[in-house]
Amino acid sequence: MILVDDMGYGDAQCYNVASKIPTPNINQLARDGMRFTDAHAAGPLCHMSRYGLMTGRFPFRTDVSLWRNHPLIEAGQTTIASLLANKAYQTAMVGKWHLGFEENGYDRPLPGGPVDRGFQSFFGIRASTDIPPYFYIRGNRAVLPPTENIEARNTEGWSKIQGEFWRAGRIAPDMELKDVLPRFTDEAIGVIEQHEKKSADKPLFLYLAYPAPHTPWLPAEPFRGKSGAGMYGEFTMMVDHMIGRVLKALKQAEMAEDTLVIFSSDNGPVWYEEDVERFDHDSSGGLRGMKADAWECGHRMPFIVRWPGKVKPGTVNNRLICFTDLLATFGELVGTELSQDAGPDSFSFYKTLLGKSQPDRPTLVIKSGSGAMTARQGPWKLITQLGSGGFSKPSRIKAKRGGPAGQLYNLDDDLGELNNLYDQKPDVVARISAELQRIQENGTSRLPKIQ
Repeated sequence: MILVDDMGYGDAQCYNVASKIPTPNINQLARDGMRFTDAHAAGPLCHMSRYGLMTGRFPFRTDVSLWRNHPLIEAGQTTIASLLANKAYQTAMVGKWHLGFEENGYDRPLPGGPVDRGFQSFFGIRASTDIPPYFYIRGNRAVLPPTENIEARNTEGWSKIQGEFWRAGRIAPDMELKDVLPRFTDEAIGVIEQHEKKSADKPLFLYLAYPAPHTPWLPAEPFRGKSGAGMYGEFTMMVDHMIGRVLKALKQAEMAEDTLVIFSSDNGPVWYEEDVERFDHDSSGGLRGMKADAWECGHRMPFIVRWPGKVKPGTVNNRLICFTDLLATFGELVGTELSQDAGPDSFSFYKTLLGKSQPDRPTLVIKSGSGAMTARQGPWKLITQLGSGGFSKPSRIKAKRGGPAGQLYNLDDDLGELNNLYDQKPDVVARISAELQRIQENGTSRLPKIQ
């Protein structure tokens, strides 16, 4: 599982032929596998998205704000890693966790992280490379504690949360932010090579969570000036190059033909309308909004699956799927039925990967960065308030007397979410609102089994 960070639906050329960013390795994955066009992160922000990915549980079901000091995933909670570890998989994670540790000083163990939630090994960082303190973690210990200081950085000509942006804080003496992306690539390749040498008789699950092209945008010299989308495009090119290195390592280890590869991004991009105009590059790929929003660009993601001999190459699929669905999909793949309390919002799309028909996914629920609830049934999308619900301005608009109280769009006809049908379709609003309420109150998306 390769998860990149803050890459938009329209950045990779296989999703947007007009993209100004060369992405040859992601494009090749799409040619070799199945490209989904209606895949959604579990939330439009990093920690929300990753929580749903790991647990099969909608992130509105927990207090995701606790990640700075406490683990978001409870001990004993089923994760994609623990499910596969129970099926004799070697499980390894490299990269950005952003789901919290029980923090009690960085010179002490950090419980509640990857190695306590199903992964047998972990090398990575606690959050983004613009959120201090900055330090590497191996297992459940800091490689070196963050004992030095780093000044804040911004880039002229970009917004305050773009460019070479990072916050001031503590940093470990062995870390330079520009080295994090290639370091994680080296570590992931090391996992593959070691597995091939020592554990080739066992299956491997590797979760590679890149903290890029999230800020700070720090493209290495070979990528500078090579993109039509400024330093963001250059850094995205570097991410694509790193993905290519990992795929090459799989091939060299003779594992490529027997490996299911999933590629996606955790949420939408930080790319404003003025950036679209300046570079003639639409990171959203025609979707409305940006990162954190209830609108589609916040959470509709590039999502590609390559599985030689199983997934037909060059296929495009419009099935509605969510990151929460990976738990049930992996369960079906390895022959494990989820327990009643595991993955309450997870629905397998395993048969879809094999080219077989299966029922549509039930109602998808997403909570935006500022708390707007979104519910999706078929083509219909309900947003429980007016405004973006996230970073796009205005985030919230007060409803006017006689006007709509929320937003309703038919995405089959209006993917850009420009025609609000909230007042014209009260029956659809009522139906979806009732199901949203049921899902919120019942603790699961699953319908009760008929006795």
